Amino acid sequence: MGLPEGITAVLFDLDGVLTSTAAVHQRAWRTTFDDLLRERDGDGFSPFTESDYLRFVDGRPRYEGVREFLASRNVDLPKGEPDDEPGHGSVHAVGNLKNRLLESIIARDGVTAYPGSVRYLEAVRAAGLPIGVVTASANGELVLEKAGLTPFVDTRIDGVVLARDGLRGKPAPDSFLAGARALGVEPGSAAVFEDALAGVQAGRAGGFGHVVGVNRGNQADALVEHGADVVVADLADLLARRR
Repeated sequence: MGLPEGITAVLFDLDGVLTSTAAVHQRAWRTTFDDLLRERDGDGFSPFTESDYLRFVDGRPRYEGVREFLASRNVDLPKGEPDDEPGHGSVHAVGNLKNRLLESIIARDGVTAYPGSVRYLEAVRAAGLPIGVVTASANGELVLEKAGLTPFVDTRIDGVVLARDGLRGKPAPDSFLAGARALGVEPGSAAVFEDALAGVQAGRAGGFGHVVGVNRGNQADALVEHGADVVVADLADLLARRR
């Protein structure tokens, strides 16, 4: 599998690692934040950028991402409640607005799994390694189903589980540690696959045996700096290494 000896289980982030939905998330965030900023600052507002996405939002739980980005723009909103009506009145309202937009895009356009990731999942499954998906998204089940990846997954730790169990989101290692427990392995025996800097940090902080950075955002050096043992452009590159 292109992995070190002693790795007996694998834990994958979802958006940007297995599926192309990271771009869909970024698009939904951009629309949501740009509308909020335009309402606040007028047509001369400074738009939400890819750099903003990678620094403040990517890999983090939804509402934490809202807080981090708004703080970077000196926007202070009340926390609100999880069932707030989607809008701009609270952190939860903004997060819910983004999620409603994301769901509408997925319903209309579907979800695409990266072909190289499917090849890698097939190889891992053939090798008999248990597979976990660890994502901050509360839409993990939906995305896996739409992408046709559900049959590969032995356990799923997503935003719903984080909220239910009071787990901290990435860059804290809680979600990956929960994935390892669910698969019945020690962290040192599991490999983590992440495209987000916060996710790579989480894998390193959790003491995992191998952390693979997946470079979808032209940030190979930053992935290494945040703790990746190796960086690849596509998971299929790991299969090529074993030849």
